[in-house]
Amino acid sequence: MTKGGMESVEVFTSEGKGRGLKAQKEFLPGDVIFAEPAYAAVVFDSLTHVICHTCFKRQERLHRCGQCKFAYYCDRTCQRAAWLNHKNECSAIKKHGKAPTENIRLAARIMWKIEREGSGLAEGCLVSIDDLQNHVDSFGEEEKKELHADVESFLEFWPSQSQQFGMQFISHIFGVISCNGFTLSDQRGLQAVGVGIFPNLCQANHDCWPNCTVIFNNGNHEAVRSMFHTQMRIELRALSKISPGDELTVSYVDFLNVSEERRKQLKKQYYFDCACEHCKKQIKDDLMLAVKEGENKPSAEMVKEVIQFSKDTLEKINKARMEGLYHEVVKLCRECLKKQEPVLGDTNIYLLRILSIASEVLSYLQMFEEAADYAKRMVDGYMKIYHPNNAQLGMAVMRAGVTHWHAGLIEAGHGLICKAYAILLITHGPSHPITKDLEVMRVQTEMELRMFQQNEFMYYKMREAALKNQKIQVMPEPSNETSPSLFHKKE
Repeated sequence: MTKGGMESVEVFTSEGKGRGLKAQKEFLPGDVIFAEPAYAAVVFDSLTHVICHTCFKRQERLHRCGQCKFAYYCDRTCQRAAWLNHKNECSAIKKHGKAPTENIRLAARIMWKIEREGSGLAEGCLVSIDDLQNHVDSFGEEEKKELHADVESFLEFWPSQSQQFGMQFISHIFGVISCNGFTLSDQRGLQAVGVGIFPNLCQANHDCWPNCTVIFNNGNHEAVRSMFHTQMRIELRALSKISPGDELTVSYVDFLNVSEERRKQLKKQYYFDCACEHCKKQIKDDLMLAVKEGENKPSAEMVKEVIQFSKDTLEKINKARMEGLYHEVVKLCRECLKKQEPVLGDTNIYLLRILSIASEVLSYLQMFEEAADYAKRMVDGYMKIYHPNNAQLGMAVMRAGVTHWHAGLIEAGHGLICKAYAILLITHGPSHPITKDLEVMRVQTEMELRMFQQNEFMYYKMREAALKNQKIQVMPEPSNETSPSLFHKKE
């Protein structure tokens, strides 16, 4: 079964997993298997005034819709592109008096699209909205309560002149959003800013060590001629060589967790028991739980104590981050590392989590040398755990490279930036804004490295002068969330 732009994949019944996608031809690492625009998408409630409602880019100054005063856009181009999807929403918000929550807005956009086009197969879709899984039968009491509240709010918001849907279908749509809502990020890929439904992507099954990755591309409306504009879309990209007939898989969760924890998370959020090779054989669990070896090998009791201390510290760190107390975060990280270092191995996930937070927050506080040391250790650990073409690995290596560069460690910085660039060329592709940023950094650090190799003294003198003349580029404020997960779930 193939459909416009989807000739290279087919839907099949995957043993024990229901529907899945498989390749119809060979793909090499970095190939785009398919690109898919959102069936419907909305910006998160907390960001509606700082993110464009068409391309989901973060912008300083946005144009507000003059009618509903709720939707914001980069410019007239984005506003015009949004009108088909915003038209009904615009009048409903005016009539309702205020905009409802993101879940209600997304459900309403899906229903208005069904009203316009019917609920059969939309163009370029392998499955219809009707056929997407909703898992409502597996909902616990709390989830059923939330579903009921969402349906009530939806009925209050939904205009009487629009097509009326039955309760069961409305519940189905909210169930679909709950387990298939895909997280959309801003153009730097650092913050989750919205949620969308992509029916074809929903057909890809999970594997903790997948052969594909999903990247959100905000599109580009900057060209003067609209024929060169590209729309917002997700891209399914190959991470390794894929042969015709191979199942296409993506990871729904971050790999940086022992198999038992990943399985718990998948069961809780997506209602299935993961039976992938890495979970069955607990591959890499030994690395993630590594302890110091040799004559000073710590006792099991000591390991247990340090891991509990790490868990408690991570909770305190989250609290301090929420309150913006970054110096307190640094103090907690240093204390925790002092306890961890004699006991935990270099790839232990509790050590890596603290190193990651410490390097990020110290960079923000412009304490780059200490940050670079932690970032290097974090990346060394990640390299042994993650798939070599993992997008999160690429982003972490990029951050570490920038930190080294800011610390004046130009050789290590350039090396890390080149390594990150090689990963992101495969995971994001050469035209993604993040890859383009990285290419600029790669060229800049290469030039600085040549200068450094020719005359070290002059390099430091020029660097000093440059830093005096220009405000050093501040790292983004640390966010309280880990990297955006693939699918958006209400916790």
